[in-house]
Amino acid sequence: MVAATSPERKDKPKAVNFLLKAFWFLVSEWFVIGMGVFIALAYKFPTVAMNYGHIRADISIQYGAVAIIFLISGLNIPRQKLLTQAAHWQAHIVTQVISFLITPSIAFGFASAIRASNNPNINQWILVGIIITGCTPTTVSSNVVMTREAKGNESLSLIEVSVGNIMGAFITPALVQMFLSKHSGFAYGNPTNSISLHSLYARVMKQLGIGVFIPLFVGQVVQFVFPNQTKWVLTKFKLAKVGSFCLLLIIWSSFSNSFASGAFETVSHASVIMVCFLNVGFYLLFTAICFLAARFPGLSEKYHFSRPDTVSIMLCGAAKTVALGVPLINAQYGSSSDAVGYTSIALVLYQGEQILVAQVLVPIFRGWIEREIEAKKLQAQADLERKTAPVEDLSVEGQVVSDEKQHESTSASGYSSETGEASVVIGPESTEKK
Repeated sequence: MVAATSPERKDKPKAVNFLLKAFWFLVSEWFVIGMGVFIALAYKFPTVAMNYGHIRADISIQYGAVAIIFLISGLNIPRQKLLTQAAHWQAHIVTQVISFLITPSIAFGFASAIRASNNPNINQWILVGIIITGCTPTTVSSNVVMTREAKGNESLSLIEVSVGNIMGAFITPALVQMFLSKHSGFAYGNPTNSISLHSLYARVMKQLGIGVFIPLFVGQVVQFVFPNQTKWVLTKFKLAKVGSFCLLLIIWSSFSNSFASGAFETVSHASVIMVCFLNVGFYLLFTAICFLAARFPGLSEKYHFSRPDTVSIMLCGAAKTVALGVPLINAQYGSSSDAVGYTSIALVLYQGEQILVAQVLVPIFRGWIEREIEAKKLQAQADLERKTAPVEDLSVEGQVVSDEKQHESTSASGYSSETGEASVVIGPESTEKK
């Protein structure tokens, strides 16, 4: 009877443990699951979170959610650290050169190669969207959240996204016009009428001011005036998770706009599949380039960026934003043009895929940083032990030296007595011989 019931008692805890492990795995991956849920909601109910839709996402999400993310960053990042990272010009050069020079060139090269293949299943306007995606600056909000989760240099990421988007407001339109010129092979994607980018600049600066700079400034002031209370609120209410949830809202709004415009229904499945795989390859390639630029194997370690700085550079240099890309597309082609839907597909998909791939890379980056932290702790402990060890071993070493001197003294006295005895022996013998 005991033998019959004992297997059941053993199997039940295993099943419970399995369910608990599955539950906590789902909890740990809540962001990825939430992204899938919000994309499904965007597909089923696109008018809810689209711009000028039911919840007025153009205000509630594009300004409200972004403002919450940077308010939390302002509450969390020390002011002195933020000012120090603003002067980190080496990181600014590496990140912005990759974002505005290397990634656009790679995107243009791949788009040109695909166009040269003359594949009838690939929509030619999709290729224009790939080029525009490569020219856009780094995304505003997700980099800060991802860097925080990876234990990277969050303040550096905050500076990079601000610098990148301010520069992008002027550089991105010029890059797009250059790559879509009549000699590039993509002249069909360049509007023939003269377009003023004043509205684009005004919108970008307005979004950066209301969504980034003002919340960041308010967070810094609150942290300076109420440091202890701010730390308690951040820990008690888990505001880092709130920032991640706001990022999901931004993804929801981006996909809602694309589904509402019918962009995914008007192109072939081959074009969408190609863009999905190409975006993942782009993001991994751009991340690898950022890593090599930050920690090139041929250079001495003293010229390498730290691991937290490297993670920040990788997340900022490889990311692309819809906050500037979508207004640029609307400004060039007009919000009522069919080209808006086609050219925005690559950018919107890249926005979602870069977050999905980054969620896979974040634990790897975090483990990489934590291993260095643990190694430094062990090294500090070893150094402390070495500093205290000579004091303890001094008496032992002195005893050894004393024993050696005593042994030498004893040996010397023995040698003297032996020589003395020898002289006594030799003396008579020499007398006898004499």
